[in-house]
Amino acid sequence: MDPFLSLLHSFSMSLSDHDLSSLKFLCLDKIGKRKLESVKAGIDLFLILLEQREIAKEKVDFLQLMIKTIKREDLIIQLQEFIEGGQGDVVNHLDETEKRQQNVAFEVICDNVGKNWKMLVRRLGISDTKIDRILTASPYNLQEQLMQSLREWQKWKGKEAKVADLIKALRDCKMNLVADKVENELLQQEN
Repeated sequence: MDPFLSLLHSFSMSLSDHDLSSLKFLCLDKIGKRKLESVKAGIDLFLILLEQREIAKEKVDFLQLMIKTIKREDLIIQLQEFIEGGQGDVVNHLDETEKRQQNVAFEVICDNVGKNWKMLVRRLGISDTKIDRILTASPYNLQEQLMQSLREWQKWKGKEAKVADLIKALRDCKMNLVADKVENELLQQEN
């Protein structure tokens, strides 16, 4: 999957209704009013901007300006990491099988781990400071907090990030049912 599209999807998932309204307003001079009225989610807006070549993997100035204007520091940091090669780079160093397995594992974990997610990510080695930063970035979205924590672990570990470590951490935290679900989903993917 294209890292830039993943980044835009992540942005879209973390936008509040107010954020989206503000972004739409900022695009009035780039996108017609009628088209903007059809935008119901951040991803809709980003797709229009991509089509009109206002944003692209190599052209993020307008995106950066919009995010700064709505004062979303968390998204600015993510975009900066992408520009510097952080987010996309780590994932590109993983082999295709491991990347696919991690994506499957992340989805299962995010769907099945509840409020005890901090215990899991601490077991994976994510510091309380990083956890606090993630909480501040997405204060009301439990799944996004967990996904960002897992991505932080993936980035920190680089090539050493293995699904086996995720499963071990789940079992260490007595989240055996989730670990079993991850293993079952991975088996189904292989078949």
